[in-house]
Amino acid sequence: MNNIIKVSVSWLIALWAAYIFLSSLPYKFSGAAEPLHIFTTLGAWMSGFLGETIGGLFVQYGAYIVGGFELLTALVLLSPIIWRQKREKLHCIGGLMASSVMAGAVFFHLFTPLGWVVKWNENGQIQTDAGLANAALSILLLGLVLVWLNKKA
Repeated sequence: MNNIIKVSVSWLIALWAAYIFLSSLPYKFSGAAEPLHIFTTLGAWMSGFLGETIGGLFVQYGAYIVGGFELLTALVLLSPIIWRQKREKLHCIGGLMASSVMAGAVFFHLFTPLGWVVKWNENGQIQTDAGLANAALSILLLGLVLVWLNKKA
């Protein structure tokens, strides 16, 4: 593959993933209704087989832990702005990190009571959103492409 195309595609994927991760942080860190519903639902589901303590901790701290990992991933993906000579390595690591965290998100959307289309109550109104699950799937797949583009032969 032409190096200019490879670098351009790598940057587009890295920017997309970083944008998604960074734009979701204010919601995860502020206790907004949708992430609160998501982590409460998942914590309750986890309590069924991992125990109340683990489930309760996930409800309380899950958004901060996931958000922190997403922030770290975004920083790794964007860090070649400073360390240009390390772009391939950093985009490969960042793609692996992004795919890992989004594999968890896709799993939770598919195999738990959360569902692909998340439904929650906000100010007495039922809200629905499949955007988070769709973004998670896109970053899972594009993260794998990022790893493939930037791996050493």
